[in-house]
Amino acid sequence: MQPITRRLAIKRLLSASALAMPFSGCHSFVRPLAAEEISPSERQQMADVAAAFMNKFDVPGLSVAIARDGRLVYENPFGESNRQSHERLTVSNLFRIASVSKPITATAIFTLIERDKLHQHEKVFGPGAVLGTKFGKPPYKQWVEEITIDHLLTHTCGGWENSSDDPMFENLAMDHAQLIARTLETKPLKNPPGTHFAYSNFGYCVLGRVIEQITGRPYSDFVHEDILGRCGVGDMRISGNTLLEGAPEEVIYYDQNGENPYDMNVTRMDSHGGWLATPSDLVLFLNHVDGFKSTPNILKPETIKWMTTPSPVNSGYARGWAVNSANNWWHSGSLPGTTTIMVRTATGFCWAALTNTRRTGQPDIGLALDNMVWNMARKVTAWKP
Repeated sequence: MQPITRRLAIKRLLSASALAMPFSGCHSFVRPLAAEEISPSERQQMADVAAAFMNKFDVPGLSVAIARDGRLVYENPFGESNRQSHERLTVSNLFRIASVSKPITATAIFTLIERDKLHQHEKVFGPGAVLGTKFGKPPYKQWVEEITIDHLLTHTCGGWENSSDDPMFENLAMDHAQLIARTLETKPLKNPPGTHFAYSNFGYCVLGRVIEQITGRPYSDFVHEDILGRCGVGDMRISGNTLLEGAPEEVIYYDQNGENPYDMNVTRMDSHGGWLATPSDLVLFLNHVDGFKSTPNILKPETIKWMTTPSPVNSGYARGWAVNSANNWWHSGSLPGTTTIMVRTATGFCWAALTNTRRTGQPDIGLALDNMVWNMARKVTAWKP
């Protein structure tokens, strides 16, 4: 298979202050003085890069956080959280992170694997499988009972891809159980599991239900307590659907393609695209799964390596993470009104950038957002991202 470049992988995924700041839990996130590493002129150059991106794509609000060797070294909000009221964006504003949720779900799955509660190659559907016959009416359609946990993690289950008939954007009134049952009954798989990569939001929705089945707890509760809590993250939550259901300090979303950001069932997207976060929340999560020794990791080194090893059918995607030969890991996200990126570099950086708008077509706003943060980081002489 032809190697997939980092740029192509992102494009595919997008289709569809000072002092130590203590957190609850066993870890802390250090906020050093900006003067330690970034000069005023470099900070202005970083702001200029952000401004150029915002002007080019008519971005209302942009928030960026960068950590180096486990320390938050840059955190800056730009623009407005609400264009109508002209409310300035702050570091506390929450954004929908869309598919940046997937690495969080993958980390939860691997936590259960480490605890010997789940196995990578366990079957998902059918008698004796993790979810058994809980969803839909057996006998299932061709190949469904062959799907394993690893097939869902690697987007190789054989179908249910992010396309015009993505199950996650249909039947908005259905809950998880109803939607999964209907999908199993009405959307046959197109390929045998393990043979073909097809990016699947629905597959990660099913992984959320696997977590619930194994733990006996709601997906969000397990992730809050056993993943995010161990990283020191306390503010993240699952998004509401409508404007009235917005969380305190959540931004307003503006789509540029005629789509309504408040006409989706984002709450139902929980395990594949439903989380709200600030960039620093995501950076703090990254710092505890990055495989570096600067901050204690919540997974074993061998588990992290396993999680970030490319699948046999896609050299650019592992298990919840896009990857490349340079040993960078990342995930992008895109929903009406939302464009996001989260990156862990091989050189010790972890960063995230979140916006409250989306525009499809060329130039690609998702690729531009990714490039923007790399260009910002390159403005600091002391850094070598």
